Amino acid sequence: MNGMHYDIRLTLHYDYDGWAGGGRHQVRVMPQTIPGVQRVIAASLSFSPEPAERSDFSDFFGNHAASIAYREAHETLDVKMSARIAVKRPEPGLDVSPTVPALGDEIRQVLSLAPDAPHHFLASSDHAGIDPAITAYAAESLALGSVLGVADHLCHRLHDEFAYDNEATTVATHAADAFRLKRGVCQDFSHVLIAGLRGIGIPAGYVSGFLRTIPPEGKERLEGADAMHAWVKVWCGREMGWQEFDPTNAMRAGNDHITVGHGRDYSDVAPIVGRLKMTGGQVGEQSVDVVPVG
Repeated sequence: MNGMHYDIRLTLHYDYDGWAGGGRHQVRVMPQTIPGVQRVIAASLSFSPEPAERSDFSDFFGNHAASIAYREAHETLDVKMSARIAVKRPEPGLDVSPTVPALGDEIRQVLSLAPDAPHHFLASSDHAGIDPAITAYAAESLALGSVLGVADHLCHRLHDEFAYDNEATTVATHAADAFRLKRGVCQDFSHVLIAGLRGIGIPAGYVSGFLRTIPPEGKERLEGADAMHAWVKVWCGREMGWQEFDPTNAMRAGNDHITVGHGRDYSDVAPIVGRLKMTGGQVGEQSVDVVPVG
């Protein structure tokens, strides 16, 4: 599989109804270098207005985070990220994952609590709580036998049986709510898949990033039409390790998927979180360009 190079531009823009002050935020939008998957050639992250304080660090899961703070009042906030990324994912290879019952023994043999250890991705988390209805739904895929087969089958079922609807949910929607609606966006598809897999004993986590979109034949690509995307990583045993599935598009993650961060669910890798002092509300906009180069 040939690799790809991309230029990525992201803008998060916020308008406040009134003056805002005392803001503190954590921002996670910078892609990361992942050996054997992708390489950051160059990247920058800027803010307008300039924050009074800024510190950049890697969180527990290895995601790049920028912590910023404001003292002066401001009416808008712009976050801009640009990067050139090389992506070359390995070929999928043969399915050598164990059965789901045998997976439990392999998990117990992992004597580590490193960030990529499967133990962190088995229990309920804020957005992806284990739910009896979702577990029962996921159990219908157990007949596929291998962990990889179960994950792939459930991924395709969600794509086929759930409707993509960007007005049905919000970033605060939990897996159980999206499951009852049978609709949502990539975040919801991912949370339901994660909750279902965890419910039947398969470690699963959340991946945030970008996905190159290809316009219909004869149509020009729209600037800023792309958005941040989400998919799922699944621990398929000691031999296969982590494999990634995109339930929104019923596919394995490929060279068009560019990773920003990993976590237990959206709350670990939200693009921006924080607090500020203000009156009234705010309106946010997101614009992403993912452009192949070379």
